[in-house]
Amino acid sequence: MKHIIAIISALCLGAAAADAQDYGSATLAERQIMYYEGTTAQQQEESKPLRPVHASYTIEAGSARLADTYLTPLKYRGWHTGVDYTRYQAMGFDPENWTMSLHAGIGIDRSENPAGNASMWSLMLNADWGMMRKFRPAQSLTLAAGGSTGLTAGCLYNDRNGNNPASAKGAWTINLTGYAAYQLRIGKLPVTLMYRPTLPVTGVFFAPDYGELYYEIYLGNDKGLVHGAWWGNYFSLDNLLTADLHLGSTNLRLGYRANIFSSKVNDTVTHIYNHSFVIGISGEWLSFNPRKPHSRKARSISPIF
Repeated sequence: MKHIIAIISALCLGAAAADAQDYGSATLAERQIMYYEGTTAQQQEESKPLRPVHASYTIEAGSARLADTYLTPLKYRGWHTGVDYTRYQAMGFDPENWTMSLHAGIGIDRSENPAGNASMWSLMLNADWGMMRKFRPAQSLTLAAGGSTGLTAGCLYNDRNGNNPASAKGAWTINLTGYAAYQLRIGKLPVTLMYRPTLPVTGVFFAPDYGELYYEIYLGNDKGLVHGAWWGNYFSLDNLLTADLHLGSTNLRLGYRANIFSSKVNDTVTHIYNHSFVIGISGEWLSFNPRKPHSRKARSISPIF
């Protein structure tokens, strides 16, 4: 056994000496390559920035005004409620200057006619994704501008109509979007103010002819249902103003939303106007992949600022 151990030790020492001789006889360039190969992976891992997610979950409640001449010539007034999710994260290709946003929401309206003897409901779902370029004109102020693409689907329902009780809505749009974010303190409390508008510029939307039954569409009368959208026949503007109160790792979000939608095509006019108070939570969260550990020296880039 002692002889076997001695032979193994001699082999190991010989291999180590050979390696040392190879490294010692290497040129300066070869040594630099060896060192680079040994440290590049670690340096790249340390230089790769962390991109936390800024997310918000909110509910809203307020007033609603509805009008749809496909269902009725009267204007309806009532209440609005909804839930909303928004997510921001720095882009991977240029995280310092570019950020992406994901937004999804659902809104429900119930309104009554002027006489109060008929009601109209509205259910609208929307989702959009976009990219924005950030600008920093001041230390506490960040501006962002870019574009997004979104989908909208829903319907309006009038319980007094027999043949046409519902008016379906659907659109795919390309939008202008952006935000302005400002950091300040109220006493010792950090606060982030943010304004975000979304304005569709073009796209396509669904609208049947005036008085056309959906049963006729089902039977095959499907011509003229899809229309090109522009500000002359399709206008929508979503304004969101929020204040995030930094109470800890999770923020209290308070805000105001004004949502304007108007379309006019095939002698059919639709208006949906909402004004609502917003409340919810927001914050920045960072998830780690255990298979790809990050260095403590890695930079963390804010998705907003």
